[in-house]
Amino acid sequence: MAACKTLVRTSLSCLQCTPRATNLPPLSSQRLHPISSPSPLLRFPRNRGFRLEPAGAPSRPYAAVSLAENLIPEPAEDSAEDNVEELLLKRDDVSGFMKMERRPEVRNESTRPGRWFPYLDQFRAGSTVLSSDEVLEAVDPLISEVRKERFRNVVKNRSYSVCLVVEGLADLGNVSATFRSADALGFQSVHVVSCNSSKRYRENRLVSVGAEKWLDIELWDSARECFEVLKSRGYRIATTHVGIDAVSIYDMDWSCPTAIVVGNEGRGISDEALELSDLHCSIPMKGMVDSFNVSVAAGILMHHAVCDRTSRMGGHCDLTLEERQILLAEFSLRHSKSAIDIAKEFGKRKVSSPIQSFD
Repeated sequence: MAACKTLVRTSLSCLQCTPRATNLPPLSSQRLHPISSPSPLLRFPRNRGFRLEPAGAPSRPYAAVSLAENLIPEPAEDSAEDNVEELLLKRDDVSGFMKMERRPEVRNESTRPGRWFPYLDQFRAGSTVLSSDEVLEAVDPLISEVRKERFRNVVKNRSYSVCLVVEGLADLGNVSATFRSADALGFQSVHVVSCNSSKRYRENRLVSVGAEKWLDIELWDSARECFEVLKSRGYRIATTHVGIDAVSIYDMDWSCPTAIVVGNEGRGISDEALELSDLHCSIPMKGMVDSFNVSVAAGILMHHAVCDRTSRMGGHCDLTLEERQILLAEFSLRHSKSAIDIAKEFGKRKVSSPIQSFD
């Protein structure tokens, strides 16, 4: 019996012992994290292990990306830094995002295109012009196959038929969040009306995770100026508003070209925007509160628009093959600063060798 008691005491003391000469803290202060192996030989492992990391150490937020993408680093220009604040202060930077030649605005309804697409099949490379095919040929060696496949998948799910307008937002974190949702849901066109530059929320860095780089962003000084251009492009203007004349978003036909407008965090949509809009819409509320956060509301509106368009049309994207090709060239040029230089160099060779075919 005495031997049994001795054995029990020995076993319990072993359970209470501290780790041997290691630098690891006790197990209770650690947490489990997935291991991403950097070895190219382990690109497609059947199972992923876990590593121990001290509780105070920073961890990478979860992101739904493929393992192959994780193992191929992107260029420095593609970092997830949020440039929204600087972008909204420098309008030249916004227009500089767009590389292919822009289609001229048409105010005459008789000559207005049936569906808006902003680009011509032209990229100005010095003294010559390249087509989208030539752009893609020029930058092909620069871009990895994984990245090119990512571009193709994104482009085939993009649409200009529904666009987002944010009016008078004060919190740049909300602006960034709406950009991120627009990109994730397949919206290519985003408009910012009179964003309040007096309030800066620097703690909201990284909210957009670089989504602004891949969107067509246009800045406007007033709702009137913005709405006039959007109507000339064939959009109806739907402002979010809680009122007796508001239509539920679930009763709308989102296959019609529509500009969704969300307003200031406190005041909502301006009186000017309400007056100039074609209709007022609202998200039915089921709780005690009567409004959503503006970035949440924008996300709900865009998500429902995609779902409605998919049920009516079979999909959100409605770009033609030619338009997809042009947008693919646009994305390839936005890939990195080197892509622009390479395309321009390609243009120089085209001028110096006019007999050579570049088809």
